[in-house]
Amino acid sequence: MSQGYAIELYFDPALENQVLKAWNVLARRQISTHLIEIESRPHITLYSSSFAEPTKLESIVKNFASKQEPLSLSLSAIGGLPNDNNVLFLAPTPSLSLLQFHSQLYDALKKEGIEITEDYRPDSWIPYCAVAQDVPKARIGEAFCVLRDLKLPLQGFAHHLSETYITPEIGIVGTIQLWRLLGPGFDSKDVTLSVKELKIQIQKSQLPNHPAGVISLI
Repeated sequence: MSQGYAIELYFDPALENQVLKAWNVLARRQISTHLIEIESRPHITLYSSSFAEPTKLESIVKNFASKQEPLSLSLSAIGGLPNDNNVLFLAPTPSLSLLQFHSQLYDALKKEGIEITEDYRPDSWIPYCAVAQDVPKARIGEAFCVLRDLKLPLQGFAHHLSETYITPEIGIVGTIQLWRLLGPGFDSKDVTLSVKELKIQIQKSQLPNHPAGVISLI
């Protein structure tokens, strides 16, 4: 498979840190380190395809983000995907606002002729935030026990949309653009953020064994 692109929903720093703590515990127990190794960030994937045109996606997502406000999220359940990657996740409560957000993005993509696979269509999309990948089958039960110790629900907001490029060999490679969700009346200069322009705060004190720390948007 060739390089692909995804549209992802990123969390506010407080919610992101709570999810990263789960990543860190699983890594310290040597259950799963994959998401840390590829320098991923906690997110919910709204769309992914290996056939998308990045410049076309950028225009669509920038316009869409300018009309959206921060989205309330409640990560309230744990689960796993029935595939070879042994992915474990935290699932958000499927609130009307979250489902409408995804449906509106779907409509915006479809209107511009973007091909959307069945997994990301509103009637079959499963929203989730991955917390572990490539978990050994013999340790899946242990991983669930770790996640059960989380004080769910984890509550916060989705503050940014991201256009991310991926490769099938190693997964997420990097973020192309980030857009703040500001709602009507936004200042256009505040919407698009180049990754190089982000102020990065490494908070190793909160995650002592997370090699990359926590990346927070200030």
